[in-house]
Amino acid sequence: MLLGLSSTSMIDDGYSNEGNAMQRAIRQDPMSITLDGPAIFTLATSLALSVHFFQPSLIALVTAVAPILLYIRNDFHNYLKLGPGGTPATFQGYLKINWLRLWTLKDPLEPPEPDASSYPSAGILSKNPLPLRCGPRPTVVGIAPQRQIDQQGPRECYLALREILENHGKKHDDVIGLGTSCFEKHGLGLFARHPVNYTCAGEICHVHNSDQSMHMTLHPDDVREVLLKGWGQRHPLACRGRWFKMPVPRQFVMIYSPRTMDEVKIVCKIIEAAGWWCMAKDQHINTFGNADN
Repeated sequence: MLLGLSSTSMIDDGYSNEGNAMQRAIRQDPMSITLDGPAIFTLATSLALSVHFFQPSLIALVTAVAPILLYIRNDFHNYLKLGPGGTPATFQGYLKINWLRLWTLKDPLEPPEPDASSYPSAGILSKNPLPLRCGPRPTVVGIAPQRQIDQQGPRECYLALREILENHGKKHDDVIGLGTSCFEKHGLGLFARHPVNYTCAGEICHVHNSDQSMHMTLHPDDVREVLLKGWGQRHPLACRGRWFKMPVPRQFVMIYSPRTMDEVKIVCKIIEAAGWWCMAKDQHINTFGNADN
């Protein structure tokens, strides 16, 4: 939903409950089964008696199916723990994600193939290359939603990034709109009013209040720069669909949560590159007291 707003109060991003959201870690639990004494006794007795009343083939079938059902149950709960995203938090949504899982990228750190027909013809991050991101990459899970489950920055970094996006959208409201992410259906997003490249409703980027990471679409050259310097990774579905259209562009990337105010500035440079791809227009984002061009 694209909004020409002077206030972002109508944007559906969970911001009103932000304090609780920022304190809730995203967990992914491995499948485990814990049995106490009575449970072990009951299970052993049931198995011993079942061989006298049921066919061995039926017992073998139940024994084989039970772990599969337990795995599906655990995997579904892990899907729900990722929080709201572009796919409904229902079992039907879970089945859809598992279908899409068959077509995901083999390596989200492999850059997309160059496209000679791209417009703009080149990215802009090569003019002022990104520094290397310190430390290992964070752990990223899920497809839709895709979330970062560790290495989140402090709440102040998220609030600063959000404020920067709001101010940038308001200052350039002739070409940029603020709204709820078209891809995620949640979260604050920036939108190009006159996009030159396909994204969902002209979306430039959006930020997640749950894990503080971002999604955006970049020129293939800039995707390569982001991957090489460790600032993000490609979305699992950012690939060519053989028989159907993928829900995100091939240039769609996740940008990791900024951990310091210096990293917020670097993330803003990447957002500028996303604007370049969507609008073919170079715009500087005001961060902390810098003059806005």
